[in-house]
Amino acid sequence: MREFDKKINETFPGLVVRKDLVKTVKGNAIVPSYVLEYLLGQYCATDDEETIASGIEMVKKILKEHYVHRNEAGLVRSIIKEKGRKHKVIDKVSVELNDKDDVYEASFSNLGIKKVLVDSGTVKAHPKLLVGGVWCIADIEYDHSEDGRITPWTLSSLKPIQLSHFDFESYLEARKKFTTAEWIDLLIQSMGFNPDMFGKRNKLLQLTRLIPYCERNYNLIELGPKGTGKSHIYSEFSPHGILVSGGEVSVPKLFVNNSSGKIGLVGYWSVVAFDEFAGQAKKVDKALVDIMKNYMANKSFSRGIETLGAEASMVFVGNTAHTVPYMLKHTDLFEEVPTKYHDSAFLDRLHFYLPGWEIDIIRAEMFSDGYGFVVDYIAEILRSLRNDDYSNRYQEYFNLSNDISTRDRDGINKTFSGLMKILFPHDGATKDEIEEILAFSIEGRKRVKDQLMRIDSTYKEAKFYYEDKSGKKTWVTTLEEDEYPHYYHRTIASDDTDKQDDAVASQQEKKAQKTDMAQTDSCEEKHLTFKENQKGVTYESLFVKCLQNAKEIIITDPYIRIFFQVRNLMEFIEMVIANKAVEDNVHIHLKTIADDREPEKQLEFFQQIQLSAQNADVTFTWEFDTTETMHARSIVTDTGWKISLDRGLDIFQQYPMNDAFNLANRLQQYRSCKGFEVTYIKVDNKGNK
Repeated sequence: MREFDKKINETFPGLVVRKDLVKTVKGNAIVPSYVLEYLLGQYCATDDEETIASGIEMVKKILKEHYVHRNEAGLVRSIIKEKGRKHKVIDKVSVELNDKDDVYEASFSNLGIKKVLVDSGTVKAHPKLLVGGVWCIADIEYDHSEDGRITPWTLSSLKPIQLSHFDFESYLEARKKFTTAEWIDLLIQSMGFNPDMFGKRNKLLQLTRLIPYCERNYNLIELGPKGTGKSHIYSEFSPHGILVSGGEVSVPKLFVNNSSGKIGLVGYWSVVAFDEFAGQAKKVDKALVDIMKNYMANKSFSRGIETLGAEASMVFVGNTAHTVPYMLKHTDLFEEVPTKYHDSAFLDRLHFYLPGWEIDIIRAEMFSDGYGFVVDYIAEILRSLRNDDYSNRYQEYFNLSNDISTRDRDGINKTFSGLMKILFPHDGATKDEIEEILAFSIEGRKRVKDQLMRIDSTYKEAKFYYEDKSGKKTWVTTLEEDEYPHYYHRTIASDDTDKQDDAVASQQEKKAQKTDMAQTDSCEEKHLTFKENQKGVTYESLFVKCLQNAKEIIITDPYIRIFFQVRNLMEFIEMVIANKAVEDNVHIHLKTIADDREPEKQLEFFQQIQLSAQNADVTFTWEFDTTETMHARSIVTDTGWKISLDRGLDIFQQYPMNDAFNLANRLQQYRSCKGFEVTYIKVDNKGNK
């Protein structure tokens, strides 16, 4: 077991579980992950392999004997009848009030039985039974009556699958034992993902999905490509959230049925998430949109002449049909929102726009086999944090721009508060950590506001910056604003001149992309900074100008050891070959450190590159530094240029290297970058400035 997982188990005994066990026990049971983890938490919340193995068998046995498959419902009903005594079932149970007989009646989704009497005390203790249904462990009995009006099914006991109690103070004390990076990784593992597969920004994006669970009345939208796990967190992670299809929502279901007075989903759930929200042609009830706008702004809705309040956060998730540059050029980033929701008054109620296009499509290697919180435990922690407000935690160090409107400020504060609750419930954040979360929160709201200015000309441009106590201003931009500045600040009403400008710009871009070494402008001294998740960066765009006419290239990088690092080197050499004159010979020399784990493999990689490169008149050589003092990374040419790289050639985040049909595997510009910096320095032929 890894040291990190040992620390997790020692700090949270009985409250964590190995995350790969869910798949092991699930089989063909169609139940949310939190149901399975509830059972695993009872029997497998340990690091003892024998206990885990026996616990898995116990959970499998429970599921086999008590989980009701719909296609076996008749058999289970027969078993209950023949036993003539209690039989335990795991099923989704919903309850309705029969006002004619003044009784509550339960329906079992998979078992297929209805009108099972439920006592008022159970309903009062678990009111969500009345709205949407809850997964439960229930004891059912069968007692036939000659009176056909009386159901033979009797409910002996019913226990919703969720944690009964927890110690919040112990949670706060335990948090202090972890660094910020460790705590983030623990939370990512608790969500079922391997933190090693994500950069810092991607981890924050994943954790932003949790904010609706810990922040009351938080309005979040996430639009992006298919397969990024947008809806998973709202259907599988917590018993306090409910995922509904965007096309199935109505005013009575969501808010209130005026004829019966029955309160809808917002009155009972912490989070109401709308799946498949995108789709311009979707039919939407305008009355629903109007009520939703009022609720999202004022946290209330009307039932006749009565005004009611609720705390449910609203989440909207959907797929995009086009790339970000396409949307920025032709429409806006809310392009796929249904027409009646594509209304500035509605969109302005959103606190954060989560850029789903930055999140990788889920792959098998992204799932974790490490330890994380049993989800019903962390779900209860997050739910309890809804009572707290952390929105003022940055005010000791920073102030928001006075130009930021009240609604913008609310969105920023709620996002900041949510992330602070998730990451620093114990109030242990440093100034730098607070600044990072504040800038991230501002960016998410700015993404909403910038699109509103494209959609509605009555919105004025806002100055999104914050300043420290000395008055130093830090301006915040969105990542797509930095990537596509030519399109980002356009308005939708483009005239013919704009289109002509775009056509010229497009031709210029294409021409620039095709330019080789001999035709490229000369290199110049400068410093460049690239943000995490930025795309469109290639070795060619970074290096080709400064490698022009070079015959000797020295690469200094201590981390050219394992496969993906050596592959980066090979792609650099490929770039040199593609841009040099075919009759020229180029010598590329690598200075690195020998791999202490598999030195033979490293040497084999280099020899293969050497043999391959010589076919293109590139001589590849290498040397190993034995002083163990090599840290700086650079590229030096015999034409008088030194390129200083804080990350060396390792600038790309992980991508599916084994997928031959994935664009990120074939073209560097489709890969997400790590955050890195490059400095171009003019030196003499000896490498001195």
